[in-house]
Amino acid sequence: MQRFTQLFQDIDATTSTNEKVRSLQAYFQAADPANKVWALYLLLGKTRRRTVTSRVLRDVFLQISDIPEWLFKDCYAQVGDSAEVIALLLRDVDLAGQSPKNSAVPGRGKRPFAPTEVDGDAQSRFPNSIPLHQWMEEIIPMVKAMETDDERRDLIVSWWAALDNTEVFVLNKILTGAFRVGASAKLVIKGLAAATGISEPVLTHRLMGEFTPTVEFYANLTSEEATQNAPSQPYPFFLATSLDEAKFQSEDFERWRAEWKWDGIRAQVIKRDDQVFVWSRGEDLVTAQFPEIEAMMATFPNGIVMDGEILCWQDNRPLSFNHLQKRLGRKKVSKKVMEQNPVHFIAYDLLEFGGVDIREKSWGDRTQSLTTLLAVHTAPNLHQSIPLEFHSFAELAELRENSRQQGAEGLVVKAIDSPYLVGRKRGYWWKYKVDPMSLDAVLIYAQAGSGKRANLFTDYTFALWQGETLVPFAKAYSGLDNAEIDALDKWIRRHTTERFGPVRSVEPVHVFEIGFEGIAKSTRHKSGISVRFPRILRWRQDKPAIEADTLESAQALLELFQ
Repeated sequence: MQRFTQLFQDIDATTSTNEKVRSLQAYFQAADPANKVWALYLLLGKTRRRTVTSRVLRDVFLQISDIPEWLFKDCYAQVGDSAEVIALLLRDVDLAGQSPKNSAVPGRGKRPFAPTEVDGDAQSRFPNSIPLHQWMEEIIPMVKAMETDDERRDLIVSWWAALDNTEVFVLNKILTGAFRVGASAKLVIKGLAAATGISEPVLTHRLMGEFTPTVEFYANLTSEEATQNAPSQPYPFFLATSLDEAKFQSEDFERWRAEWKWDGIRAQVIKRDDQVFVWSRGEDLVTAQFPEIEAMMATFPNGIVMDGEILCWQDNRPLSFNHLQKRLGRKKVSKKVMEQNPVHFIAYDLLEFGGVDIREKSWGDRTQSLTTLLAVHTAPNLHQSIPLEFHSFAELAELRENSRQQGAEGLVVKAIDSPYLVGRKRGYWWKYKVDPMSLDAVLIYAQAGSGKRANLFTDYTFALWQGETLVPFAKAYSGLDNAEIDALDKWIRRHTTERFGPVRSVEPVHVFEIGFEGIAKSTRHKSGISVRFPRILRWRQDKPAIEADTLESAQALLELFQ
C-alpha cells in the first residue's frame, strides 16, 4: 500500500506528462506482479464497486471525533471530497483512544489488532508491510463480513489508525469505489509499455474489456508471445479528431469520403464461438440492453467484429437520444421498452473477418468486405453506413449543413487508405460537427460545484420565458473561464433571494447563451423539453433578461429538427 500510495502522490504532484510516465514506469518495473496487476486495475478505473458509501465513512468519523457535523459539512464545502476531508481531519483525532474489538488483518495470524497495538515503530512497520494485493483481496472485503454497524466501524477505524494521511485518503477512495488518479488510461499504458517493452497498441488491445486482476493475467498481458484473447474481447476504438477547415481545403478530395455522424452509442458487435457480445466505447458490456442486436447476429458466421453506432430508429430516421437512454443500465429490457424504443445498428467498419484481424487493411478494403458480408447476412435493424462523396470543400460544407435534416450531428471524414488505428491519431479521420443549437436563457438557480470547485457556485440552472414566467429548461456547469466563474460566484452570494438546501435562487437578471447538441420532448421536465449536452457559450452581459428567449423559441427548434 505504501508503494502504491507513493505512486499516487508522484502522479498527483506533477503536471508533466513525462514525469507521470516515468513514475508509472518505475512502479511497474519494481513492484511484485500481484501488486502491479491490482495497481493497473485501479489506475485504469476497471472497478467502480463500492464497498461502503461516503456517508458511512462520514458517520464513522463523526462517531470517533469531537467535530460536529456542521463543521464537517463546512470543511466538505471547502475541500469537496469526503475521503479527503476525513484524511485531513484524522490528524487531529486521537485514534489511540478508540478500541476496535473485532478487526483483524491477514498476515498477523488472524489475531485482532487495535490502534493501540500499532503505535510507534510497529505502526510504521505493520500497515506498510502489507502488499496492495492483500488489501484488495483479503482485507478490504472483510467489511462485507461485519454483522453489525459497530463491527464495521471498529474495523474501519483500525485501518485508519494504522495508515498515514495519504494512505487513508487512498483507502477511503477505494472503499467508496471513487478512486481516480491524475493520469489517463493512455498515460498508464504508456508507462506500462516503457516498463515491459510491449508496444502500446498491443497492451491497449489486451486490456480492452473486463479482466480479473491475477498474476496469470499480468503474465499474459506482458508476454512477448502472442496470447489467446477471450472470445468477448473487443478492439480499441479508433477516434476522429476535430477538422481544421483552413488546412483541409488544400487536401485532395478524391482521397476522402464522409459519413453521417450519428448521435447514439458507438459500439463493437462481436460474434465468436457462437456467442455475441456488444461493447460500448466506454468498455461497458451492453449486450443485455440490446437483445435485438444479439438476435440479429444469430445468422452471422463466427469471427466477425463490426464497429458502428447503436440508435433508436423509426420510419427510416433516428429517434432522439432520450429514447436510447431508456435502454441503458437495464439488466433486462422489457418487450414494452423494446417496442417503444426500437433499436438499430449502423455498421461503419469491419475489424475482424473470418476470425482474422483486418485493421491494417485500408478503410476502402474493409468497407468493401463489410458490404460483401451484409449482402449475405441481412436484418431489418441493420444497415451499412453509406460513404458520401464530395469534390470540393464547399460540397463538404453543404453536406454538413444538411446534417440535422438527416438526424445527424455532423460528419466524420475518412481517408480511403486509412488503417483502423488506436485512439485519436491525426491525419486519417476527422469529425466535422454542425454548430450547436443555442438559446439565450436567464440564470435563476445556482449550486456549489464539487471537487476543487466545492467552494464556488458553478452549477447553474437556466430558464426561458413563458409569458411573464421563467420556466427552467437546462442545467449547465461548463463554458465560463475562471475570471467569469469568480465574478459570478461573488454576484450570486450578494444576490441570493431564497435557499433550498444547497441550491440558491438568485435575482433573474443575467442572460447566458446556452448551446446544446439536440432537443427533444420530455414529460419529466416542466418546460416539456430536454436538451443534450448543454453548456454555456457566452455570458450575454449586453442583453437584459426581458430579451431572453421563450419556450416558444425552443418549441420552434424542436419542430424544425423532429
